[in-house]
Amino acid sequence: MRRSKIFLAALAVPLVGGITAVAAPTATAQPQLAGPATEFTVLAAEGQGVGAAERAVREAGGTVLRSNAAVGLLTVSAPARGFTERVAAAPELFGAAQARPIGKAPTKEAPPESDQVEKEHHRVAPGHSRPGRKPAEPVGTDPLDDKLWGLKSTRSDLARTKQPGDRRVKVGVIDTGIDGSHPDIAPNFDAAASRNFTRDIPADENGTEVDGPCEFRGCVDPADHDDNGHGTHVAGTIAAAANDFGVSGVAPNVSLVNIRAGQDSGYFFLQPAVDALTYAGDAGIDVVNMSFYIDPWLYNCTANPADTPEQQRAQRTTIAAVNRALNYAHRNGVTLVASLGNSHIDLGDPPPDSSSPNFPAGNEHDRDIDNDSCFTLPIEGSHVLGVASFGPSQAKADYSNYGQEQISVSAPGGYYRDFFGTDWFRTNENLILSAYPHNVAVAEGAVDEDGNVTPEGEALGVQKATAPDGRVGYYQYLQGTSMASPHASGVAALIVSEYGKWRRGGFGLAPNTVQRVLEGTAAEIPCPVPRTVDYLDEGRDESYTATCTGTPEFNGFYGHGAVDAFSAVTRGARYLH
Repeated sequence: MRRSKIFLAALAVPLVGGITAVAAPTATAQPQLAGPATEFTVLAAEGQGVGAAERAVREAGGTVLRSNAAVGLLTVSAPARGFTERVAAAPELFGAAQARPIGKAPTKEAPPESDQVEKEHHRVAPGHSRPGRKPAEPVGTDPLDDKLWGLKSTRSDLARTKQPGDRRVKVGVIDTGIDGSHPDIAPNFDAAASRNFTRDIPADENGTEVDGPCEFRGCVDPADHDDNGHGTHVAGTIAAAANDFGVSGVAPNVSLVNIRAGQDSGYFFLQPAVDALTYAGDAGIDVVNMSFYIDPWLYNCTANPADTPEQQRAQRTTIAAVNRALNYAHRNGVTLVASLGNSHIDLGDPPPDSSSPNFPAGNEHDRDIDNDSCFTLPIEGSHVLGVASFGPSQAKADYSNYGQEQISVSAPGGYYRDFFGTDWFRTNENLILSAYPHNVAVAEGAVDEDGNVTPEGEALGVQKATAPDGRVGYYQYLQGTSMASPHASGVAALIVSEYGKWRRGGFGLAPNTVQRVLEGTAAEIPCPVPRTVDYLDEGRDESYTATCTGTPEFNGFYGHGAVDAFSAVTRGARYLH
């Protein structure tokens, strides 16, 4: 293993110091400021207080809009040109990155890469229910639980007979938002603790639509709203209530907290992500689920020769800021769980990148990626538990990233092309079913204005549940490591529920202890035979071919194994010390 989470955590502070030395230029005349006012995120140098950093920003020609004192990250308005060079010359400041909108809203014609994976069944002729797929008896306690093969795979249906989750345990969903009104979310939704750290961006500086028109005053959505659907789906897998309605989650009695850092369009910027992480540490959140990477760089490199000096400074700032935020959250008792990614690559041997930066359009360029100095964040950050994805046959999902370097465990994430050669191949039931906001379902054409599932929605497997009192909930199928990590987050929440204790600041369990139990009780899965797997029969090209390395106890496809909720709450005590 060339780089490990322990190694990153140990070097987080020295790395920052080392980069500061590299970034500091020789003394020259202050560059001239020019161009329109632009928003930047500026990071204070290690050991510098926010007050000193704010003074240095003002001396460099910027105006401080707001500050995150936990990690020393400032949101600043300054002229577009010359400011980052001045920041680099100030000893009180580490660096700056432009905080500008990127990309555009996903569309059916040109969805972003993550959407292409998660909604694969939207573009390929939708599969149909496999004959005889429905189990004889329900998996869980709610009417649609028989469709949740992931619930049975994690043995949550058994675990809840001993530990269904403790209301005091809070799981933060750092995502696109949570629909707090959904009938399966509302019983467990903590509205008082929920926050939205984003502001809708109708269009970028070139007039390209990003989030679409603002729907709420001030362009800030309420903290119980989700215009994308991704965050609500994640939240449902973690903790949909076991309430005799719809579906239930892995940990159906824990509390859900929306800590929104993603735009409606599904993109994530540095400042909201850092603010969400530090808030989790301050608000007593026990587990956070992170199913995203921070744009605009797929890999943030410390000094990639293909990048300009300004781009290098921006990426170093992102690396340092995110690791400070992760360390802060971890120190304050937060277990950090993240999806391993959907690029079907070995994270320890990254291929060249030609997709970054993805804003402004046309600035993408080819870069060779050095594994020791380039990081996909947050998955390659400090203390993060990476989760890979498998399908209902327990085969590694074709899209899932892998490799021994960053993986912790594996979990059900859906695999549309699982069971090649059978009637189950390319069927919706191979995916993960979870909560679907009504507003998104209507916008995507899956539900009509009268609340009926449309023919298109039926082909995609959209489900509708109606309670005796008239409440209605909708559910959609998705796949991805974004669907795997909430299964692991749910098991982590059950671990805190079962073994947590009162400590200074409230009820909880140390993140390192949660990790030991999660990994120690996972169900070991050996590498397949042969170890190299191609997906040519499934219709994928050779870039998807993957080789599993390691042992049955720990390998690059499954990590320490598949998360096991029942084992975690019944055998986890042996891993507490």
